[in-house]
Amino acid sequence: MLKKIVDEKWLTARAVIGLFPANATAPDTVTATALDGAQVPLEFLRQQIKKAPGQPNINLSDFIAPVETGKQDWIGGFAVTAGEGIEKWLDKFKKEHDDYSSIMLKALADRLAEAFTELLHERVRKEFWAYATEEHLSNEQLIAEEYLGIRPAPGYPACPEHTEKYKLFDLLGATASTGITLTESLAMYPAASVSGWYFANPQAKYFGLGKIERDQLQDYATRKGWDLETAEKWLRPNLD
Repeated sequence: MLKKIVDEKWLTARAVIGLFPANATAPDTVTATALDGAQVPLEFLRQQIKKAPGQPNINLSDFIAPVETGKQDWIGGFAVTAGEGIEKWLDKFKKEHDDYSSIMLKALADRLAEAFTELLHERVRKEFWAYATEEHLSNEQLIAEEYLGIRPAPGYPACPEHTEKYKLFDLLGATASTGITLTESLAMYPAASVSGWYFANPQAKYFGLGKIERDQLQDYATRKGWDLETAEKWLRPNLD
């Protein structure tokens, strides 16, 4: 079945990655330099949950060198899809009431997109960014994410606010390069698509933002140029 799908070109995988000079320019802001030299502020959110003494409330910006250190750091971005071209087949299955084939095709596209994303992250670590050229991990270690660096996605626990995808897509030229578009609710189309940021800091780790308080909501609204109502709309699941 897989050979048939590939031979008939049911699925097309495309991707774009970019590495951009960046520094933390405020406690919760990373400023990246676009290809045209524009300075793009990337806004992140900080944990406000109560932790044990000595355990910090972290923010993804903590994993980028502050500008005052004088060190030039970088941030990466990526957008990957394996879902181009499946719509006509899904329509065909729908007309034939073939739910099984429809489910399997969607699942295959999703798995290929995730696999392609993992492959690109490995190449970024070992080849493109080349901060882990000596990495030699087994499949089990790769599954356990024992490599250096992370690839958090806007809308997920560490950076749950979806509108930062606009900046990610603009930096990458993602739609022109991959055909992925953003819906009104900031979902990606085709659905079998993945996008996010690359962080290379050895201390970088995945985390959940959790609930935030009103002071941070107000600060975030100010940084984004929003009123409070708009900030509440996009951050409602994280409001305490």
